[in-house]
Amino acid sequence: MSTTNMTKPTSNNRLLFLAMVAIAAVVSTTARAAAPGITGTTFNLTAQTAYINQPDGNQVYSWGYGCSSAPTGFLPAAISTASCGTMQVPGPTLIVTEGQAITVNLSNGLPTAAGNTSILFPGFTLTSTCPAGQQGLLTCEAAHNGAVTYSFVASKPGTYAYYSGTQGDLQVEMGLYGAVIVLPSTVATTAANCNAGLAAQNLAAAAVHAEKDFRLAHAAYDHPGTCYDREYLFQFAEMDPRIHQAALAQVTAKAACVAGAAGCSLEVPTEPYMPAYYLINGRSMPDDMDPNYDGVYPHQPYNGNPHMHPGEQVLLRVIGQGRWEHPFHEHANHVRILARDGNLILGNTNVAYPGAAAAPALAGLLMFTTDTFPGQTFDGIFYFTGKGLNWDAYGHHPGSNDPLAEPACTADANGYNTGFAASDTSFTTPPAPPSPVNYYEWCADHNKPMEANPLGDVGSGGPMTLP
Repeated sequence: MSTTNMTKPTSNNRLLFLAMVAIAAVVSTTARAAAPGITGTTFNLTAQTAYINQPDGNQVYSWGYGCSSAPTGFLPAAISTASCGTMQVPGPTLIVTEGQAITVNLSNGLPTAAGNTSILFPGFTLTSTCPAGQQGLLTCEAAHNGAVTYSFVASKPGTYAYYSGTQGDLQVEMGLYGAVIVLPSTVATTAANCNAGLAAQNLAAAAVHAEKDFRLAHAAYDHPGTCYDREYLFQFAEMDPRIHQAALAQVTAKAACVAGAAGCSLEVPTEPYMPAYYLINGRSMPDDMDPNYDGVYPHQPYNGNPHMHPGEQVLLRVIGQGRWEHPFHEHANHVRILARDGNLILGNTNVAYPGAAAAPALAGLLMFTTDTFPGQTFDGIFYFTGKGLNWDAYGHHPGSNDPLAEPACTADANGYNTGFAASDTSFTTPPAPPSPVNYYEWCADHNKPMEANPLGDVGSGGPMTLP
């Protein structure tokens, strides 16, 4: 394994959605970030060591949760390459349904000197009975080569974090964290509402191009205003390789020590904290743009490369898993915050949502840059149309003779290329799905070059070449 060199810290959180917006309109079948994970009501996890890859060629000694036995299943079902090894960063995303009783069995396979380990499940009330001698400062702990069981009820939908509750400054930094997604129990009753009107048109348009439905549910919460067309999970963290190097050195030096004996423990300094890598779902840019479950990253199965079509409601599930705040700038539009830490943000007035009975109005902020604080989660809806950019988001340009490269843009009553009749503004009875790749293009910007007065040495359009 190669050593890890310090590199200048560079955050890629602002770049992520810039890449997405640039390619979303033309990419159809490439693997998306989605929100992949394992499903069931009983999860058998293990804490293990492995090396995780970084784009500079380094492999960093890390700890992570993984599957100690085959999970009940994987979601989304549309991802056929899913797997769950004995160690991954972040740990397996646990996908459950509201109201289910959940059991998590944790086995401690960390090195002897690492000592105990555990899992915290903030937002849930644990009902586990802790055996004598296993109660730690924050929760029940698994000793070296031992195990512990956690039980809780998935009491309400939303996105939640889980992470080590033992020596957190070291163990969370080493990679012991993951996510829990709780799906709403009333999804069956919201399906008709969430798949009607414009949502039906968006799903049909995606199907025309052989795209799969990567949603875990039809709505994020038990609320008719939380419908969505696509969803993605982003777990933000950072990594200081000096801490990982120090942990490896001490683990190696104490490989023969006896668990619990004097001196058989790690004393790794975690301050000052100087991260050299910034991770989205366990990968650094540009590795996070490769597919989910890519064999190049055996211990980093989840990517962070979202795709969308203009006009779609995209659910963003975001967790701050590191020590630092990570401002998340989603280019091209604001994000409507639905909930924080699984708590839906509602107003005092009722609203009649399309296809559903009146319900309390959503009251979350519209944010131009979303904040991802350590330990906090949020769910939000991102909506991109390309309207008003004053340049063609699809990369069309005047003068093309290729009908595939230059499809027509026929504006509906709202100005978009949707295939609706000009008189239809209700979006309640959509016609047959449109097949052009520029579905939902804002026609007022059709054929407008990115730069009216291009500079640089690319004669056809300036210094940037669109996909």
